[in-house]
Amino acid sequence: MQHRQFKKIGTDVSLLGMGVMRLVQDAEGKIDEEAAINLIRTAIDSGITYVDTAYTYHGGNSEKIIGKALKDGYREKITLADKMPAWIAKDEEHMKSIFYEQLERLDTECIDMYLVHNITVPIWKRVKKLNVLPFLEEMKAQGKIKHIGFSFHDSFEFFQEVIDAYPWEFCQIQLNYMDKNLQAGVKGLKYAAEKGLSVIIMEPLKGGRLTDLVPPSIQQLFDDFPIKRSPAEWAFKWLANMPEVALMLSGMNAKEQIAENIKIMSDEHLNELSSEEKDLIDKVSDEYNRLIKYSCTECGYCMPCPQKLEIPKLIRYFNDWNVYHHNPSTKLEYTTWIADGRHASDCIGCKACEEKCPQSLSIAQAMKDTAKAFGV
Repeated sequence: MQHRQFKKIGTDVSLLGMGVMRLVQDAEGKIDEEAAINLIRTAIDSGITYVDTAYTYHGGNSEKIIGKALKDGYREKITLADKMPAWIAKDEEHMKSIFYEQLERLDTECIDMYLVHNITVPIWKRVKKLNVLPFLEEMKAQGKIKHIGFSFHDSFEFFQEVIDAYPWEFCQIQLNYMDKNLQAGVKGLKYAAEKGLSVIIMEPLKGGRLTDLVPPSIQQLFDDFPIKRSPAEWAFKWLANMPEVALMLSGMNAKEQIAENIKIMSDEHLNELSSEEKDLIDKVSDEYNRLIKYSCTECGYCMPCPQKLEIPKLIRYFNDWNVYHHNPSTKLEYTTWIADGRHASDCIGCKACEEKCPQSLSIAQAMKDTAKAFGV
C-alpha cells in the first residue's frame, strides 16, 4: 500500500486510514464487539497504520473497542487518533475529565494524534472559553499527546482564520469529488499544505454515497468511459492525485471493503489521472449534485432530535426518492421501517439540529420536503 508522510511530524503512515465511526450494528443498535475487534485487527494486519476515533462515536463504545483491539501488540503497529468534543464539555474541568476518560477507554498512556473536534464558529468560541489548547499543550508536555490538530466543518474563510490562529501540526477536512467547494474544500487543502500542515481527508466516499447504489445516470457515465474502475477507485484516485493529501480515512465496516480499498491503494498508478479522467469525474460530480438535494453524510451530529426523529435516515430516504426516480420500494421502506413511526411530518421546525449540522443543511426544510414527498 502507498504511504505518505506527515510534514511537520515526520511520521510515515499508510495512505488509507481506518475511521471507526460506522461499525456494523445489529437491529438493536448494538455493536458486535468481537466482530469489530476482528475487523480492526484485520485492517492493521493488512497494512493500515492509522486508526481514528472520537469520544462521541457509538456513545463511547468506539474508543472502548479500539482499546481492546489494540492489545496483543497492535498498539505499537499504528498511529492512534482521537478528538476533544468541546461542545459537550460543561466547563473547563469537565473538558479535562473527558480527556482522561478517553485515555481510560482506549487503555493507553498516550494518544498520537489529538484533534480539537468538529471546529465551527460556535465551537471555536467554546474552545477558547474552555482553554482547550493550553490544556492540550500541557498534556503534550506530559507525554499524553504527541501532536495537536483539528477537524473542521465550516467555511473556507473561517478555515483560514483557524489555521492562522495557532501553530497546528495537522488538520482534518471533509473532501471528495462532490465536495470540492464545500467547507474548506480543495482551496482549504492547498492553503493548509502551503502553511506546512499535513491534511487528513475524511468522507472520501461521502459516507458511502459515492459507492452504494449508484444511480443509473451516474453508472451510464462510468459505463460509457473506455477505462473501467469501481466507484470507490475513481473517488480514491481523485484524492490521491493531489500530493497535499497525507491520508484518507475510510469508515470500513466489512472485510471485503478493507480488501477492496487496500487493493486500490496498492495500485502503482493510483496517483495518475489524465485530463479525460478528470473530466469524467467532473461530469459525475455535476450529475450527483443535480440529483441530490440535501447532501447529508449521516455523520449524526444533528442527533438527538427533541422529537426523536432519525434525521439522517429521513433525509437519506428523501434523497433516494429523487435519485432513484420515485422507486416504490423507497416509499415502502420509509413508511414501515422508521423507528417508532416518527416521520418527517413530526418535525416541529425547532432547528436545534441545524445548529449542529457540519454541512449547514436546511434540515427543517428537508423535513417538510420529505413529508410532502411521502405523504407523512
